[in-house]
Amino acid sequence: MAFADLTAFIRALDQKGWLQRIQDPVSRDLEISAIADRAVKKTGPALLFENVRDHSVPVLINAVASRERVALALGVEDLSELTRKMEDLLALALKPPAPGFLNKLKILPKLFDIATIFPRTVSDAPCQEVVEDDPSFDAIPVLKCWPDDGGRYITWPLVFTRDPETGSRNCGIYRMQVYDPRTSGMHWHRHKDGARHFGKSDRLDVAVALGADPATAMCAAMPLPPDADEMVLAGFLRGEAVRMVKCRTIDVEVPANAEIVLEGYVQRGELRREGPFGDHTGFYSLADDYPVFHLQCVTRRKRPTYLTTIVGVPPMEDCFMGAAIERLFLPLVKMNLPEVVDLHMPWEGVFHNLVIVSIRKRYPGHARKVMHALWGMGQMMFTKVILVVDAEVNPQDYPQVALYALNHIDPSRDFEHAKGPMDVLDHASLLCGYGGKVGIDATRKWKDEGFDREWPDPIVMDAATQATVDGICRRLGL
Repeated sequence: MAFADLTAFIRALDQKGWLQRIQDPVSRDLEISAIADRAVKKTGPALLFENVRDHSVPVLINAVASRERVALALGVEDLSELTRKMEDLLALALKPPAPGFLNKLKILPKLFDIATIFPRTVSDAPCQEVVEDDPSFDAIPVLKCWPDDGGRYITWPLVFTRDPETGSRNCGIYRMQVYDPRTSGMHWHRHKDGARHFGKSDRLDVAVALGADPATAMCAAMPLPPDADEMVLAGFLRGEAVRMVKCRTIDVEVPANAEIVLEGYVQRGELRREGPFGDHTGFYSLADDYPVFHLQCVTRRKRPTYLTTIVGVPPMEDCFMGAAIERLFLPLVKMNLPEVVDLHMPWEGVFHNLVIVSIRKRYPGHARKVMHALWGMGQMMFTKVILVVDAEVNPQDYPQVALYALNHIDPSRDFEHAKGPMDVLDHASLLCGYGGKVGIDATRKWKDEGFDREWPDPIVMDAATQATVDGICRRLGL
């Protein structure tokens, strides 16, 4: 089921008992963040702050800070369903229907469903119910998240740009440090599509949507290939098209169901110091120079809600969004690497520091082939450590991974070192955005790989004894 907008999602959270409304007066500086951090660490509910000091706009945070709330937002019972949905889509896109008239008829409903997921332009939109006469960031309860942050940050902006050459749309989440009522930073890294669009233009129109239905809001974080439209993916996940509306002052479209829209531009040659910022790494990302966003127009609902998030020491809300992204994009990895059984990015690895991948090993050097292939896949290029295990190891079972990996490796033989692009937020890399990586081959070693010793079998009790002692253990309460 697609949620029409953020209000519909809030209503659903309320009905399930997954939302806490907070009437106590709180400050947007540190207090909301501190409460949200405590709540997520205790697997608490979504939080709606209805009495933010000096502001009439309520703040929603931790909206999807659990696997259950992410699943609700994306219209599935369990995140594993995302894998099956993507597998069905890829099968439909890549495999022709089986021969025969009846088989072709069976595929028609699925083709019709696909036809309904593409964005649809409308002329009347809730996000334009009010057009501010004097646009200003000050009307929005933007949070200061951590004590040493460089300022207040918009942390969940849906930033829309168009490629000046092709017209293709991009939507990304790039944090925005508010400098004054009319300007902010635009923190897009050199590898991101927004930065690529900016590099092609002396002045680039930018629209920022704050708040939308949760599936659309999360799709801005999806690591899609260049020129792929995040709004198409949002339509696929929602089961219906995202309604888009043209901005009032620039030729960029935004989701019609957004709460607040910021219209403006960035221009070549204008940079300003941005940061520090308490980041998802668990450390402050360092201050650096980034483009400046100039606010020209604000449109909004009559009674908007400000959707935001904070990042920091895991687990945080972004961890649960990352879990959904992992399940959704596993089929794309397996499409290119069919030997992959499963893949997992532990929260403690903050997405780009560690990937654990299990494979069906078929030939010497297979694990190394998988490492290099993953480093060549989109944002997987940022992965600092790739650990490859055999098919029988569950990448999400950390004790099993540790037992098998630490028993299976010889560091002098099984470490594959490489250099390449790194996440700009990695403060330990050799250079900013460039550094070393390591792949660890924790698979069973073969004679064809130069291993001449005998490899032992794991300890497993035989099935007959297991059956014999089942009754005894039940009586003993074991």
